[in-house]
Amino acid sequence: MAALGKIRSRGVTLIIIIGFGLFAFIAEEAFRSCESSRNNQRQQVGEVLGNKISYEDFAKLVDEAQEAMKLMGQENLNDAQLNQLRDQVWQGYVQFELIKNECDKLGLTVTDAELQNVISDGTNQLLLSTPFVNQQTGRFDANQLKQFLAQYEVQKKSNPQVAQQMQAIYKYWTYVEKTLRQQLLMQKYNGLFAHCFLSNPVEAKMSYDEESIESHIQLASYPYSSVQDAKVKISDADLKKRYDEVKDRYRQYVESRDIKYVSVPIYASAADRAALRKQFDGYFNELATAADPSDVVRKSTSAIPYLGIPVAKDAFPSDIAEKLDSISVGQTVGPMENKQDNTMNLVKLVAKTQLPDSVKFRAIQVGGNTVEEAHKRADSIYTALNAGADFAALAKKYGQEGGEQWLTTRQYQNAPSMDKDTKGYLADLMNMGVNSTKNVQLTQGNIIVQVLDRRNMISKYTVAVIKKPIDYSKETRGEIFNKFSSFASANQTSDAIIKNAAKSGYNVQEAQDVTTAQHYLAGISSTRDAMKWLFDAHEGDVSQMYECGENGNNLLIVICDKIHPIGYRDLNDPQVKEDVKQDVMRQKKAEILLAKIKNVKSIAAAKAQGALISEVSQVTFAAPVFVQTTGSSEPALSGAVYATKPGAFCARPVQGQAGVYQFQVIQRNRNASKYDAKAQEAKLRQKALQYAGNYMNELYINGKIVDNRYLFF
Repeated sequence: MAALGKIRSRGVTLIIIIGFGLFAFIAEEAFRSCESSRNNQRQQVGEVLGNKISYEDFAKLVDEAQEAMKLMGQENLNDAQLNQLRDQVWQGYVQFELIKNECDKLGLTVTDAELQNVISDGTNQLLLSTPFVNQQTGRFDANQLKQFLAQYEVQKKSNPQVAQQMQAIYKYWTYVEKTLRQQLLMQKYNGLFAHCFLSNPVEAKMSYDEESIESHIQLASYPYSSVQDAKVKISDADLKKRYDEVKDRYRQYVESRDIKYVSVPIYASAADRAALRKQFDGYFNELATAADPSDVVRKSTSAIPYLGIPVAKDAFPSDIAEKLDSISVGQTVGPMENKQDNTMNLVKLVAKTQLPDSVKFRAIQVGGNTVEEAHKRADSIYTALNAGADFAALAKKYGQEGGEQWLTTRQYQNAPSMDKDTKGYLADLMNMGVNSTKNVQLTQGNIIVQVLDRRNMISKYTVAVIKKPIDYSKETRGEIFNKFSSFASANQTSDAIIKNAAKSGYNVQEAQDVTTAQHYLAGISSTRDAMKWLFDAHEGDVSQMYECGENGNNLLIVICDKIHPIGYRDLNDPQVKEDVKQDVMRQKKAEILLAKIKNVKSIAAAKAQGALISEVSQVTFAAPVFVQTTGSSEPALSGAVYATKPGAFCARPVQGQAGVYQFQVIQRNRNASKYDAKAQEAKLRQKALQYAGNYMNELYINGKIVDNRYLFF
């Protein structure tokens, strides 16, 4: 009872303690929920129409596109090319999702029969990028595709190893088929949209008159620049009034941020360059005297491997390629500095020859339990072929297709390395005559090859290149790093950085309207961490020092200067205020000029008031007049001239973009063009379509697109 009494006496205290405990529990759960939601959001690459796309799903789309590019010969994409590919995939994804949403509302679909019709027709550009193009006609061959798909299904069941080799082409075809279906749906929507725009004979005739009726005028120009800015008084009320009138100009649909930043690139010092030059002098002597440059190039760690086979000029960077025809065989040139890619270069032309760019051939791979058995079997096959045996039949006997295929220079010239067997095999293929057959002996077996065609003879070069970056030493980097790190430690506020940067030899730069769609901050590569920081920062925040750029060759500090949220930029924004101020300035100057010339009724009177007089011919309603005296195109002037009778002086002055104008129509006539009602209607319809082309922008705005790619790439 005593204990119960104590509890009762402290009831209020206990209630408070229990309340705090419950609040803490609820707050902890709420925090966990918010953190979980935030983490989940950070796994989303973006959002379209409320539908989120995860990093994994987007990465699959990029991988599909990248694999397609590899099959078309575009491998080893650099960072800039990868970013471009990701942009294309993202834009394609967003555009299709937006249009598909509209198609779903309308009931538009692409049927299997429609897709098959396009495949059978074979003229779509996508189909011409597939391996199923007839080399003789240059056209897509639907039968080749059917045969391949049938063979793939058979091999999946009977020979998984062969099926795996065919899988890359199969995946590429499925990618093309999916893209083709999307393309057809978008074409359907665009076609339906286009047929909503019509013209008629009345509109066509009016349009023709507007284009063909030309006026010759005497023009009096009063440029706004003739009125001094100091004579114009602009109040805050004037700015507010004009801002309200044109507010929609300043609406933005994605958040952007203005930054100030200090960027410190790390360059090689004079001592670093001298050391590299000395190293290259040694390479020059070795390369010039080497019978086989392979070891010299390999030991130098050149950025360009030595394959030891003839390749086309475009296999090399442009700075190397442009020198090849000016070098004689056996000559070594360099060292040469290329400032564009910051490299030192040596080049030795080993050989130059004329060879086909592409070779059509078929082959039988011959193996055995031992190398000797393979050689012996290959000799038998080669003998049988020389005696007139059918190539395809022999290939089938040894479990191979023996089908015809094309080998192009691009397929092998950018290989990172090449073994002796491959070099010999390629050399045989490129040098064999048409209809010749050869038994090519390899380390582990043989290949019987028969050349069927050779096309496009080009110059090919065997070249040894030593290309190395002019890099900075550890000592140089350490010196620059330590100095900038000390500056960053001593100046941790935006005001301090701005005030003291110049004293330390640094320059504070600005970048405006940075959005999450950008890959690089301030044009510097590898700045994803800085981008992530920026879009979590508050105004006035200062970042840590980032090591960014290619291979960390740039140091960076960022200040989040201004945040522009989604919505309307207000009049306090410096860019908006200046833009509105210029608008008001033009209006005020126009009022001054209009008051000055209110009694002017002729060109002579205009000249007396200080107008600049000129003659302008071929003025039509269909195009804005370009006024030489003010250097501006003036659409309003075109309309006023069209509405004024020949011989008349304009009833009221025209307020334009760069000045106020008065004019007299001296002459009017129709040009020599002939009226074609149908052609004019088609032209108007096309023009309407161009104007309506902004519908994608409307769909984009309504789609509430969220782009978080900067968090991942």
